[in-house]
Amino acid sequence: MSSPPRDFRMPAEWHPHTATWLSWPHNLDTWPPHLLPAVERTYAEMIRLLLTGERVDLLVTDEAMERRAREVVGAVDGLPYELITHQVPTIDAWIRDYGPTFVVDVAPHHPVTRKPSVGTLCPRPPLAMVNWRFNGWGGKYPEYERDREVPARINERVQVPRFEPGIVFEGGSIEVNGRGTVLTTEQCLLNPNRNPHLNRAELDQVMGDYLGVTQVVWLGQGIAGDDTDGHVDDLARFVNETTVVCVVEDDPADENHASLQANFELLGRSKDQDGQPLHLVPLPMPDPVYTDESSIFTTHQSPLATFRRLPASYANFLIGNAVVLVPVFDDPNDARALAILQELFPTRHVVGLDCRALVFGYGSIHCVSQQQPQPLS
Repeated sequence: MSSPPRDFRMPAEWHPHTATWLSWPHNLDTWPPHLLPAVERTYAEMIRLLLTGERVDLLVTDEAMERRAREVVGAVDGLPYELITHQVPTIDAWIRDYGPTFVVDVAPHHPVTRKPSVGTLCPRPPLAMVNWRFNGWGGKYPEYERDREVPARINERVQVPRFEPGIVFEGGSIEVNGRGTVLTTEQCLLNPNRNPHLNRAELDQVMGDYLGVTQVVWLGQGIAGDDTDGHVDDLARFVNETTVVCVVEDDPADENHASLQANFELLGRSKDQDGQPLHLVPLPMPDPVYTDESSIFTTHQSPLATFRRLPASYANFLIGNAVVLVPVFDDPNDARALAILQELFPTRHVVGLDCRALVFGYGSIHCVSQQQPQPLS
């Protein structure tokens, strides 16, 4: 369907999930053979922890990959929820960006809808998905664009209405509070490599139509090393309807310092959908994480020109039903970030997962996951 989903809204990530969707990592251009086993182990830990509170739906390319995934994950029979595998070919694991955005019906007083073709009443679907266009993060990776077909394959499994705005958009570029406010960045959504025919007001309208939001907060730049052109899920995240954690860089010599401070100050001046100020909590950044393609390391000194910085951020966490999974990097600030988030999520178990290998692929826990919310009761 190309028309906007009337009375549907993207819920906040802490809204109860039916499942979390993942794609098993396998692309050796993203994670070379010496790193892929560590990435697989991180996935296995993610899956086992998520299964304490919700189902996990895992995309695998074929039977061999399914066997490999279940072997690495290990026994899950004693856990409360089930691991479901789906043989859906993927190029890579970044399902947050190429996968669907699930939305829920927020108008339960409209329990039925009329099928124009037959003129009869039928149950109104409580869940739907938005199928954005995916262009390999602004055309940087043309071979990855084939993952744009994944939402249709997921829809074959979940069988819900599928809305198609017809614009380039990635799930990592937005963060919602479930009440009508969305955070995004100018660097990404206003980048000419996405939708050069759309201006800010038109993008506001698209997000209003398809996410059910009324207030768009535009941040500026993303973090260094982020090849997505500034996805907001490395910068600022809602932890409840009125509170945002925002990463800050204390070192004035770091290339992130000025842009992150500008984002923090902008959020401090921003209002939610009701015109109320946002409550801000600063979240530290880890020391810079670099790679020379054969190893991953941190340094306080200027790296060689041949080294590349990786987008390591504690903001790239995933909120599950029972847990909050946080990327950590064997860094002195790991414990500080975990303590801040545990205080903000008192009813969930906050767990740090070693993501030094995962972030080699330019993303982390939130980037490789996509939640399927429960319909409103």
